[in-house]
Amino acid sequence: MNNANGKGVIAAGHPETARTAAIMLEEGGNAFDAVLAAVLTSAVVEPVLSSLGGGGFLLARPGDKIGGKPLMYDFFTQIPKKIKPKSELDFHPIEADFGTVTQEFHIGLASMATPGTVRGLFQVHRDLATMPLARIAEPAAALARKGFTVNRLQAYLFQVVGPIYMASAAARKIFADPENPERLIGEAETMHNPAYADILEVLTREGEDLFYRGEIAAAITRDCASGGGMLSIEDFESYRNELRKPLEIDYRGTRLYTNPAPSTGGILIAFALELLKELDVKAMGFGSQAHLETLARVMDLTNKARLESELHGKQDDGGPENILHPEFLATYKADILGRPSALRGTTHISVIDGDGNAASLTMSNGEGSGYMAPGTGIMINNMLGEEDINPLGFHQGPTDTRLCSMMAPSLAIGQDRMVALGSGGSNRLRTAILQVLLNLDDFAMPVLDAVCAPRIHCEGGLLSVEDGFDDAAIGKLQAAYPEIKRWQEKNLFFGGVHVACFNAGKGTFEGAGDPRRGGEALVV
Repeated sequence: MNNANGKGVIAAGHPETARTAAIMLEEGGNAFDAVLAAVLTSAVVEPVLSSLGGGGFLLARPGDKIGGKPLMYDFFTQIPKKIKPKSELDFHPIEADFGTVTQEFHIGLASMATPGTVRGLFQVHRDLATMPLARIAEPAAALARKGFTVNRLQAYLFQVVGPIYMASAAARKIFADPENPERLIGEAETMHNPAYADILEVLTREGEDLFYRGEIAAAITRDCASGGGMLSIEDFESYRNELRKPLEIDYRGTRLYTNPAPSTGGILIAFALELLKELDVKAMGFGSQAHLETLARVMDLTNKARLESELHGKQDDGGPENILHPEFLATYKADILGRPSALRGTTHISVIDGDGNAASLTMSNGEGSGYMAPGTGIMINNMLGEEDINPLGFHQGPTDTRLCSMMAPSLAIGQDRMVALGSGGSNRLRTAILQVLLNLDDFAMPVLDAVCAPRIHCEGGLLSVEDGFDDAAIGKLQAAYPEIKRWQEKNLFFGGVHVACFNAGKGTFEGAGDPRRGGEALVV
């Protein structure tokens, strides 16, 4: 898919993140140069959602000129090789205040898993990029050094997880108000991170070994040894990026590529699409009782299938992917077809260029551990303090193992269209991606409409409904779902799906950044 009228399209979670990627395309770089620049910038302007101290996934589709086969780069975080006794750990809870509810997260040195982002980005650069890494990093370094204006979403996120970003003197130096160090930087105020600018320049000059074998790894592991963390120099030195074959599924003439096992988000999206294949979703009408009840039922069944798969599946039987086995699917298809029709900290970047290269990247830092790698301006993740991805309990799982994630960067290729998309939003990101895919394929919505259309999310018996649906249709769902929560506005609870699209027939680009998470899209 090439012969585009233009250089490309970017969709991301912050205007500066998108602008940085656009600079790379304007200078002749490809989608992978652009996505790398965007990642480095997102760590500056979206610090609660993105960090070089975290991990993520890139679904890369090289253009037809250089292969054209999608490939998943897995650079998510890794459980340390050794788990210390609880009595020796720096690991403590904080309360995140979402306004109407609070949630407990755990931070400290023992919440940190081995970071993978730096290793992953360097490999992507070697394999797929065309521009010098020093040039790719320049816009991010300039923003960090000169400063940028904190927008409303980032200010809100600071307030939600404030205790994390005030947890240490090193964190307060970057994230606290210089005039009033007892409070975090607020909306419309200027934030700087000169240490991050400096370390980017050194990293691009000296290479990834600085982070995994050099001074940065030495400083982090020294602090862990003396302060109650578990990361060792062996954890850093042995960390490897994993190259995986994407999970593939056909839906309505579109080939969907998404994140395979050991992650679960892509598998659960594929499972939901398999359930919907034999239904005429389009005929139901968007927002109708039939449409919403079907969506809710599919979400319910997907949650149930996930639990059953985790309880009964074995690694040698395919692990999480065993829920896609035809016999397993048949049980759930019968269940739905037999009925009458009636703030994890995550960010996403999508880029498609004029040569048909596509990049769909999702990354996370958890909420952050509160610990800043000395002299770097980089907060390390708190993935071992994330209850959702530690189902056996904190520090109870296997050692030296890649953590499971719900993140599902995806690529949908049809006869005349290619779409790169993904979302933040913890467990809600898979239902957000699912609904945008249905809006595009079943309801034939334009990209912006598909992203902005209201959403639902069903989990644990609670049906959450975003504002914008017909009251009568929602009212009729009450019998099947007596526990319904109505949201009065679009909210980041329902994910943040950033979409880049190339229309091959017209040779045109379009994109949409999800307004729920400060999204921005640019066509170059």
